[in-house]
Amino acid sequence: MARWSYPRPPSSEITPHAAWLSRRHFMAAASASALAAPFGHTGPAMAQALHTRPGPYQAAETPTPLEDVTHYNNFYEFGMGKGDPSAYASAFQPRPWTLSVEGLVERPRVWDIDRLMAEMPLEERLYRMRCVEAWSMVIPWDGFALASLLKQAQPLGSARYVAFESVVRPAQMPGQRTVLDALPWPYVEGLRLDEAMHPLAFLAVGLYGRTLPNQNGAPVRLVVPWKYGFKGIKSITRIRLMEQMPPTTWNRMDPSEYGFFANVNPDVDHPRWSQATERVIGAGGFFGGGRRKTQMFNGYGEQVAGLYGQMNLRTHF
Repeated sequence: MARWSYPRPPSSEITPHAAWLSRRHFMAAASASALAAPFGHTGPAMAQALHTRPGPYQAAETPTPLEDVTHYNNFYEFGMGKGDPSAYASAFQPRPWTLSVEGLVERPRVWDIDRLMAEMPLEERLYRMRCVEAWSMVIPWDGFALASLLKQAQPLGSARYVAFESVVRPAQMPGQRTVLDALPWPYVEGLRLDEAMHPLAFLAVGLYGRTLPNQNGAPVRLVVPWKYGFKGIKSITRIRLMEQMPPTTWNRMDPSEYGFFANVNPDVDHPRWSQATERVIGAGGFFGGGRRKTQMFNGYGEQVAGLYGQMNLRTHF
């Protein structure tokens, strides 16, 4: 398999290699109580260290501070505010948990999440993340390639799409009781099979070397770095391979604003704001953020542009 390369960012954005290694060593050696502080409300399990190795996919940029990654995000199952997930996720129980792969596969599978994490070779990937709301982060995720999971289920030749479904637990997720009454639960997302099998498509079970906190999608979430962040469905319970394009939550709610593909594209504006630039969370203060130009496919065009051939990316946004 080819080793993918990345466009080199400005030198001001690059973390010195020695500093990165030093930080990773510190995190591995620090006490569980100290590391658990940002995740304190999620319970002791969230302090568990993950035994990961550096993966081949590393954006050479400074990671967004852990505090911002875990306290500024969208997870409407817990509320609409950026701070709601970290404030209201404490009651959520990500264990026990099963993840199923079914549909057009030779070997339908149901995995216990902890057994799956033990069986998969976990690796760290430092990915850019671009929200459709025009803000961005750089996050060190821990997990494994989505393709490695799908291959175990052996997709049939008739499979063309992959559908994802999140958990429905209104007793533990107050947003499912109060947020967006018209929003149909569960949250659902989808990819074409070739997108799902691409080496960059990733299932994250942790970040910053620790088990994934509740507010970031525990215990397992999708990360597709060349697409807008809403494609990264959280707290996944079911993956289903299909022949037809599956419905997705935001595309179903407002297809004029949220397309199925949702590839990051600075030339296609959202109907209510420009996508030409993005606010970098963690740069210039928690809510300030510096601004920079948005890159096509979020900077991953060299790796993924071939997936779309001559497709009109304005029409199929």
